[in-house]
Amino acid sequence: MGLTSKTVLLLAVLSAVLLFVGTVWQWPRLAGRGWRSVSARVALLLGTQLALFASVGLAANQAFGFYASWADLFGQETEQGVVVDHAGEGPLRVLDTRRVEGGGGRPEFGGQIQKVAINGRTTRIASPAFVYLPPEYFDPHERARTFPAAVVLTGYPGTAEALVDKLDYPRTARGLAEDGRMQPMILVMMRPTVAPPRDTECVDIPGGPRTESFFAKDLPAAVTAHYRVNRAPGSWGVIGDSTGGYCALKLAMHHPKVYGAGAGLSAYYKAPTDPTTGDLFHGDETLRNEADLRWFLKHRPAPDTSLLVTSSKVGESNYKDTLKFIELAKATHRTRISSIVLESGGHNFNTWRREIPPTLEWISERLSERLSGRASGG
Repeated sequence: MGLTSKTVLLLAVLSAVLLFVGTVWQWPRLAGRGWRSVSARVALLLGTQLALFASVGLAANQAFGFYASWADLFGQETEQGVVVDHAGEGPLRVLDTRRVEGGGGRPEFGGQIQKVAINGRTTRIASPAFVYLPPEYFDPHERARTFPAAVVLTGYPGTAEALVDKLDYPRTARGLAEDGRMQPMILVMMRPTVAPPRDTECVDIPGGPRTESFFAKDLPAAVTAHYRVNRAPGSWGVIGDSTGGYCALKLAMHHPKVYGAGAGLSAYYKAPTDPTTGDLFHGDETLRNEADLRWFLKHRPAPDTSLLVTSSKVGESNYKDTLKFIELAKATHRTRISSIVLESGGHNFNTWRREIPPTLEWISERLSERLSGRASGG
């Protein structure tokens, strides 16, 4: 049974309840001072605590999608996603398809989600993703139409499935488009962790995975070659939460000719260095500085892109840093900055669900403005 199975969660909860009841029932019989009675009491208490801890952990994982499998949990994930040479294969392969929840069985009415494998031609990075295609993509009268695209990134160590099942990006995008609040858009949903279990922070690591290049070059090229995506410079958007939010902002700032808009939900603004990242920069001070987004705004030419940042006055640790980042971006007079600041909201899925609809509307509007501006020669 899988880590995210409801059966596993139910068994853990049932075990905790039975152990609690058993402890209460047997406690009088184990009231003696002998080593057997003491050992039995310790065993019952420890078993109850472990079962309770497992239940809470499994429930939290189901809600927030931290780990997709037992192998992922114990750091035994074998799908490395680096140095993979797929000679003869295309840059993108469709592995499976599924309908959008609540959209009916036919893609021309509800859209479609495709599970794909993306192979980076220049970086040799391979990574799975989920691609949402809106209903209009399958309309026979729209066969010549191209669509804007947005990459949607999880946090670390999130799962791409959580973007579909927990954060409801496809269903939200379809609903907003039906209401006329955003244009139909292709969403490419994936983890920023393309070299699991390492957290590469979307950095081109010297001698290691070239993650930033994968997202800036290989991914757009693979998707554009397979789907009817707008090819104009800056016609892509990128959205992410937490680590994915940092990556989204950095990609839009470093590569504005690819990503015309980037939204960081609960993002931070400087790549951390910890046991999950390892040595990202190998002594390269320029690389380290450019991974600090506030340093980048101060010392590099202001990027011609649109940025959206989110935080909460109560519950988010990035609130003060977000205000400083907004002021730095405003001072450039070139980088366009927007924000969503909630009165209260933690670093969790519930907060991001409140921010996703306005974020999708914002990114749709910004990409529309960018494309219309280019069409009119602006």
